[in-house]
Amino acid sequence: MGILRLGIGEAQQQWLPAAGESFAQTLEELWNELDLHRSPDASETSHPLYRSAPERWLESILRVEPTRLDAHLDPRYLYSQVPAVTAGDRGVLDLLGVTRRGRLVVMELKVSESIQLPIQAVDYWLRVRRHQSNGDFARYGYFSGIDLDPAPPLVWLVAPALRFHSAIDTLLRYLAPEIQITRIGLAENWRRGIRVIFRRQGAREGASRPGGKAEKSPLK
Repeated sequence: MGILRLGIGEAQQQWLPAAGESFAQTLEELWNELDLHRSPDASETSHPLYRSAPERWLESILRVEPTRLDAHLDPRYLYSQVPAVTAGDRGVLDLLGVTRRGRLVVMELKVSESIQLPIQAVDYWLRVRRHQSNGDFARYGYFSGIDLDPAPPLVWLVAPALRFHSAIDTLLRYLAPEIQITRIGLAENWRRGIRVIFRRQGAREGASRPGGKAEKSPLK
C-alpha cells in the first residue's frame, strides 16, 4: 500500500491518523486552511499559502478572464504549461494564446523583478516559432478550427507594473526586429482581478546601450 501524503509543496507530510480522526476530517481541515489563506481577500498576506507559487496563481486568473489582459485575445484558445522542444531540450511556456486574427502570442509571467524575464521569453519564442514553422500545432491538436497567421508570434511580458527590471529596456534593444515584445503592467493587487496599468511595446525611447549614449526611437 502506498504512502498517503497531505499538504502543499514542502509542507506535505505523511498522513498518520490520530485517535478518532478520519481522513475526511483531516482533508476538510486542510481545505479550510487553503480557503482561508489562498484567497485574494486573505488578511494574512505573509502566510506561505498566500505567497506560494504566485506565477501559477496569476496564470489561473488569466485563464479564467484572458480578455481582461487584452481584448484581442481569443478566449477559446489559451494553453498553460505548454511543452516546447528545441534540439532535445524541453521547455515549458507559461501561457500560449492566439489573437482573434490568428496571431500566436507567447506570454511569460512574473510577479517579482527579474532580469531573466525577456531572455526566457525569447527562448520560448524561438521554440514556438520552430513548432509553428513545422506545423506542429495543427498536428498535435492545438488551436483546432482556426487558421493561424504565419507571421512570427508576439511576445507579452506580464508582470505587476512596478516589477519590471530596469535593465529590460537595454536588453530589448539587442533583439531582432521580428521579435515583437510588449510589456503589460498590472495593478499590484492583481490577485483581486486583472487590471492593466500600461502596455509598452519594445524599448522606451532614450534607453541606452551599455557604455553608450541614449538612442532615439527608430520609429521616428
